[in-house]
Amino acid sequence: MRIGLICVPGLGRCRMNFLRGVMGGQTAGPQPTEAETIQKLCDRVASSTLLEDRRDAVRALKSLSKKYRKEVGRQSMDHLINILQTDRTDSEILGYALDTLYNVISNDEEEEQDESEDENAQKQGDDLGTLFTEKFLQDPEHITLLLTLLEEFDFHVRWPGVKLLTALLKNQGIQVQGIVLVSPMGVSRLMDLLADSREVIRNDGLLLLQQLTKGNAAIQKIVAFENAFERLLDITIEEGSSDGGIVVEDCLLLLVNLLKNNSSNQNFFKEGSYIQRMKPWFEVGNDNSGWSAQKVTNLHLMLQLVRVMVSPVNSPGATASCQKCMYQCGLLQQLCTILMATGVPADILTENINTVSEVIRGSQVNQDYFASVNAPSNPPRPAIVVLLMSMVNERQPFVLRCAVLYCFQCFLYRNQKGQGEIVATLLPSTIDANSISAGQLLCGGLFSVDSHSNWCAAVALAHALQDNLTQKEQLLRVQLATSLGKPPVSLLQQCTNILSQGDKIVRRGSKVQTRVGLLMLLCTWISNCPIAVTHFLHNQDNVPFLTAQISENLGEDERLVQGLCALLLGICIYYNDNSLENYTKEKLKQLIEKRIGKENFVEKLGFITKHELYSRAALKPQPVFPSPEQMLFDHEFTRLVKELEGLITKAVHKSSEEDKKEEEVKKTLEQHDNIVTQYKELIREQDAQIQELKEKVVSMTTHTEQLQATVSQQQSQIQQHKDQYNILKLKLGKENQSQSNNQGDTQVNGLQTEELSQLREQLEELRRQQTLLQTQLSEKDAVIDSLKSATQAAEGPAGGSDNTELLQELEALKNQVQSHLAEIGHLKAERQELQRRAEAASSDTAHPSDNSSDAAKAELESRLAAQTSETEKLKESRSELEKQLASATSTVAILQTEKSKLQTEVQESKKEQDDLLMLLADQDQKIHSLKQKLKDLGETVEDEDDIDARDQTSDEEDEDED
Repeated sequence: MRIGLICVPGLGRCRMNFLRGVMGGQTAGPQPTEAETIQKLCDRVASSTLLEDRRDAVRALKSLSKKYRKEVGRQSMDHLINILQTDRTDSEILGYALDTLYNVISNDEEEEQDESEDENAQKQGDDLGTLFTEKFLQDPEHITLLLTLLEEFDFHVRWPGVKLLTALLKNQGIQVQGIVLVSPMGVSRLMDLLADSREVIRNDGLLLLQQLTKGNAAIQKIVAFENAFERLLDITIEEGSSDGGIVVEDCLLLLVNLLKNNSSNQNFFKEGSYIQRMKPWFEVGNDNSGWSAQKVTNLHLMLQLVRVMVSPVNSPGATASCQKCMYQCGLLQQLCTILMATGVPADILTENINTVSEVIRGSQVNQDYFASVNAPSNPPRPAIVVLLMSMVNERQPFVLRCAVLYCFQCFLYRNQKGQGEIVATLLPSTIDANSISAGQLLCGGLFSVDSHSNWCAAVALAHALQDNLTQKEQLLRVQLATSLGKPPVSLLQQCTNILSQGDKIVRRGSKVQTRVGLLMLLCTWISNCPIAVTHFLHNQDNVPFLTAQISENLGEDERLVQGLCALLLGICIYYNDNSLENYTKEKLKQLIEKRIGKENFVEKLGFITKHELYSRAALKPQPVFPSPEQMLFDHEFTRLVKELEGLITKAVHKSSEEDKKEEEVKKTLEQHDNIVTQYKELIREQDAQIQELKEKVVSMTTHTEQLQATVSQQQSQIQQHKDQYNILKLKLGKENQSQSNNQGDTQVNGLQTEELSQLREQLEELRRQQTLLQTQLSEKDAVIDSLKSATQAAEGPAGGSDNTELLQELEALKNQVQSHLAEIGHLKAERQELQRRAEAASSDTAHPSDNSSDAAKAELESRLAAQTSETEKLKESRSELEKQLASATSTVAILQTEKSKLQTEVQESKKEQDDLLMLLADQDQKIHSLKQKLKDLGETVEDEDDIDARDQTSDEEDEDED
């Protein structure tokens, strides 16, 4: 960097004096203030024609910009921006201008100020940064100019440009993001920073991209498709993965920005096989000395990155595919190894448990694998048991216990197999006294003196029963030995005993968490399980205890317990099957009206959803509590309350008559549903039969067309054979005549008289045979003519009428099928109308009149009777259709048989005709040969025409004589 002066006569002295004044040198006269000095420097930047003068002035502004930030920013910003536009060829002055702008805009320097400065000074500095940022962004072209400068490779331009843009993003992120997004190749220019060989620029480029991608999905997608994943993973490996420094942390923060709540980037990350490249990050051993603060931070971010991919807030399909990929590539196995490893810091272990939880949540394959994981102990214990031991241990950190609870919940989420295995460890037939099971740990935590253990165990056991009626009934079999000499009691009774014995609750310190946990367990257990409701009501102390709790006027802390008691009592009403005479639905509602009051009961029930912690628990499945005292609600329980609150309120307000009417309507609807089900089955059968008939009709039509085409083809072949026969006969006659005219008389004298006689005899014999063959040929011609006439007759009026009748029958059958389908559709419409009216009648039972109820019932019965009659008609119509179809099928079969016979006769006639033609040809050849021999011997041989003429003359003479 050059800082020399240009030797110009007279000018050097002025410049030196000016700089002395600026930099604090001793000059004669009053010293200028900082504002005046900055004003002079700005004038020099604006008016100097020499580049070196402007450069010196900008360097002086840079040196003053940190201490006199406000004045430099207010007076010089426009001049500095002008320098960026005009002096593009000088990298040194560009660097000074960018550094000055950064010092003015950035708020980072305020952190280095003395601790003696108060908060007002700090706030004033932040306001200055925002003020100057807004001034810089008044023209969006300034950001475009800055992006252009970042293409400069010179370190003195690129590095301060990166820092300046980062400061602008920190102060006005949304506005700068919008400008960069619409700038041509804006994001691509910033991505080039990751490829810079100078680490300081690359590292600051990571910070810049972190600010750029915050909360902007469009920029996140562009950055991802600019090969950001590949480059960031490469940098992470180059820097040492989890053992790396702060650069690895920056890469991981940027990856989290790109993937969090961005389904497109998550899918791109998975499809690019980048999940597989995360597995080496978690290859950590049992070395207790290798956990530096930076490594803990890096590994925490790596686990967070895994959770981003399988978060419950993602779409179920995307989460499931990522879970499958993590199992297949071995990432889940690696996480479970860390889970069971020793020497892992508590915060990493907690985050790892949460990560494993979401990797297995709702994935049957991953849940099965997790169930098979054993801790490296002697003897080996399942990982679930080891984790539950930590959950019910009050000496463990609170956040770790919450993480174990979340892991257990995720293991049982939509996992009926796992639920059955957990409940089975509590059943008498599967208890092993020599080993610790999950059920034993849950029971131990449920009845321990630690309220946090009570709550966690109750919620965990409730998740083992979630949406699983079978396990709710199985858990009723669990028996507990309370003390020596006393009979065992059921788990359900023991839970209710703890709730009903108020004096023990007082001795336990009136801990609300214990009672809330037990009440949530009981509500989950007996909901949608009438058998469990019966068992609960069978204990005579339960209902009086609940009514007493609800009716009392207690403090604010007890309102939640009152609301949960109201919910439990409401479940006993709603899912009551009236099997206990003393606690039927009606008697329980009368008890509420007398002891509590309906309005008061509903008000107490509403305390649950109005609680602040209820709304917080309903947001996400993971149990996260700022403090142990706020651990009250479970996410799945909030869903149950939301489902049951309205149903219980409606059930409590109904009168006995309304209940009876509702039961009657339910029975009617059930009967109607049964009828509808029968109709559905009948319609399905009829649809199948109609489809079969349609297929048969189509097949028959096609076969008939094929037969007609075959007959036409055979007729054409017969005509061709007749034509060939006539042509052959004419040809043979012409050849005989031609050969007889061209023969000589050279061999007449060589033959003897005996030979002449033999030849004459043979000639006579051949003539007789020829006559016989001609007779047979005539007969065959007659047969062929008869076949032709029969075929024409089949295609003529008679046959055509048969085919026409068949086609008409088939068309009528199709029309009937269509009519049948229309009737079925009409029946479906009537059924839907009937169901709608039934539902309307059910919904109106809150204030119906007797007349309207009877009318609705009568209308329902009449509609059912009409539907039954219509069904019988449809059955009769279907029988008629089947008969007509059978008749049409037999007619088609007869026609097929007749056509087959015609085809066979035609084939035989064709074969015989061919044989006759061959015989006639041989016979004519022999006759011709013999005639030729006779002529050669000198005998007179008559032609066929002469013989025919002579025979005709003799016949006429015989007629004259007669």
